Amino acid sequence: MKTTTASPHSEYDRYLFHEGNHYFSYQMLGAHLQTVGGIPGVRFTVWAPRAEFVQVAGDFNDWTGKDHAMERLGSSGLWHLFVPGLEEGTVYKYRIGGADGVARLKCDPYAFWAEVRPNTGSVVYDIRGFSWNDEQWMAAKKDYNSYAEPLCIYEVSLGSWKQKGFEKHYSYRELADDLVDYAVEMGFTHLELMPIVEHPFDGSWGYQATGYFAPTSRYGTPKDFMHFVDRAHARGLGVIMDWVPGHFCKDDHGLRLFDGSPTYEYADPLLQESIGWGTANFDLGRPEVR
Repeated sequence: MKTTTASPHSEYDRYLFHEGNHYFSYQMLGAHLQTVGGIPGVRFTVWAPRAEFVQVAGDFNDWTGKDHAMERLGSSGLWHLFVPGLEEGTVYKYRIGGADGVARLKCDPYAFWAEVRPNTGSVVYDIRGFSWNDEQWMAAKKDYNSYAEPLCIYEVSLGSWKQKGFEKHYSYRELADDLVDYAVEMGFTHLELMPIVEHPFDGSWGYQATGYFAPTSRYGTPKDFMHFVDRAHARGLGVIMDWVPGHFCKDDHGLRLFDGSPTYEYADPLLQESIGWGTANFDLGRPEVR
C-alpha cells in the first residue's frame, strides 16, 4: 500500500500548537479522512517529541507498523502520514519507538472514537455531517442570563443511572429518551454528565482517561452522542461536560510514557504521580499539554 507523507499543516498551525493556543488542534492531530491526489485515505498526525520512530499499526499491516512509517515534521515533535485506501472504521494505534529503546503501541490521544473495552485500539471516525436541530436552543442561549434565571443541575453518570444488567449499558440514543425526559419532568435545567471521555475501567466514573476527544464507545458512536445532546437541547436542557484536567490513567496504551519518556506527565518523579489515585499528573507547564 503506497503511502504519502506530504504535510497539510502550516508553520502557523505548528506554532500555535507549541504555544498552547491552537484551539482547533483536534482538526490538526489525530486521524482524518482525506483525499490526496484524487485518492481517498486517512491522514494521521501525532505529537511524540522524543520518539526515535513512529509508525501507524493496524490489521492492514498485521500490527507491525511495517511500510507505514510516519515522517517527523522538522523539529516540531509532530509526526505525519497519509495512508491511501484506509476507511472510516479502521482500527489503529501508533507504534512508537521510544528513546529508551522500547517500542510501544499507543492509542491516539486525538482519536474521536475507540474500540469497545476490553479492546483498546483507536478507530477512524468522521465527526462531520451530523444534522443538528438545535438552532432554537443556540439562539435562546445567547440571551440566557444565568444570574437572573433559575438554574438546577442534575449530575449523572450515564453508566450507572440505569443498567440492563451487569456491564450492560443503555445507549446514548436510549438515554436521549429516558434520561432527558426524566430530567425535564423533574424540573432540571441542565444535565451535568460525569466524564464520558474514553477510559479503560467500567467501575470508574470516567475521570481517569485515555483520550479526551472520544466519547466512550460503551454507549455508542460519537454521532449517537451528538443525538443525545441534540435531543436534550430540543427539550430545553443544557448539557455540561464534566472532566478533570489534572491526571490520567497509567494503562500501557494511554498517555503515560507516550514516546518512551515523560511526555504528558511531569518528568520530576516527585510531581509525576498522584499516589492516592494511582494516576499520572499532567505537566501543565508544557504548552502542548495544557
